[in-house]
Amino acid sequence: MHALQSLHTFALPSQCSQLVTVNHWQQLTEIDFSQPFCLLGEGSNTIFVDDFVGTVIKMALKGVAIQERDSDWLVTAAAGENWHQLILQLLEKGIAGLENLALIPGTVGAAPVQNIGAYGVELAKFVEYVEGFDIDTQQIVNLTREQCEFGYRDSIFKHALKGCFVITQVGLKITKQWQPELSYGPLQHLKHTHPSAWQVCQAVIAIRQSKLPDPSVLANAGSFFKNPVVSNQHVSKLKQQFADMPTYFVNDSQQKLAAGWLIEQAGLKGHQIGGIAVYHQQALVLVNQGNGSADELVSMIKYIQQQVWEKFAVKLEHEVRLLGHDNEVHIQGAVCE
Repeated sequence: MHALQSLHTFALPSQCSQLVTVNHWQQLTEIDFSQPFCLLGEGSNTIFVDDFVGTVIKMALKGVAIQERDSDWLVTAAAGENWHQLILQLLEKGIAGLENLALIPGTVGAAPVQNIGAYGVELAKFVEYVEGFDIDTQQIVNLTREQCEFGYRDSIFKHALKGCFVITQVGLKITKQWQPELSYGPLQHLKHTHPSAWQVCQAVIAIRQSKLPDPSVLANAGSFFKNPVVSNQHVSKLKQQFADMPTYFVNDSQQKLAAGWLIEQAGLKGHQIGGIAVYHQQALVLVNQGNGSADELVSMIKYIQQQVWEKFAVKLEHEVRLLGHDNEVHIQGAVCE
């Protein structure tokens, strides 16, 4: 058995039957994928809530290549590259566009799965292709952005290709016509200062550091719940009672709510169950205070979901991937339609 506590940032004590570190994609041809397995980057969006009976595959592929084209750059980054460091490297070379996604923890390979996003920008905007290992054919395959079926914190890698495709590298198309994206909340104050990409990046880093604890100091997995998308009718009903509730346009019939705001309004900031707590500075973050258990975490998730449902009639889904005995698990606290 191999200890997993140090391989995921929430740091619950757990073990796996086998651990394989992949430094070259051809190693994937040697793995028995008929047995339970899970893919792991830096473990910043995965929590092991049980001992895992299968193989944990830690993706450590490295390499970044930049191809300059007429109106853009094609940046090819291997799955094991650190996402934040990639952004900094590109900015140093004068390649701007990803700065709103700075300091999102994790690897390049994990980014498309979640379609990571922050401060008005989503990864999908930049993806030209995703390369991966097709488990069935044992071949390397390229998927276009359209084939990735990106949605809000969603992609084909969570659905049709889940369990049968291993991302090995990502091709990013970054335009030379840079325009800052400053429409989202805390960045709006920069609108009149004509900031550089570096200044936007530094602002994003400062905002994230003020809200999110450093996992090396206080174990956490970042934003724990997805921002729920609800109908305009439900928003209108809620606004009658909560006039200052923040909302974000999705389409003509739906709006997005801020999960952290909902949890805080439910009175749960700082709430504690055993060694698991709602972070006192940002209700969207759950922390392991060093002695937390999987049972306490599951109880906390269900309690938050139930309290938010009772107050707002809104369902919260956890954004963080939870790994159980032999597969991913999804927790939904008791709610009534």
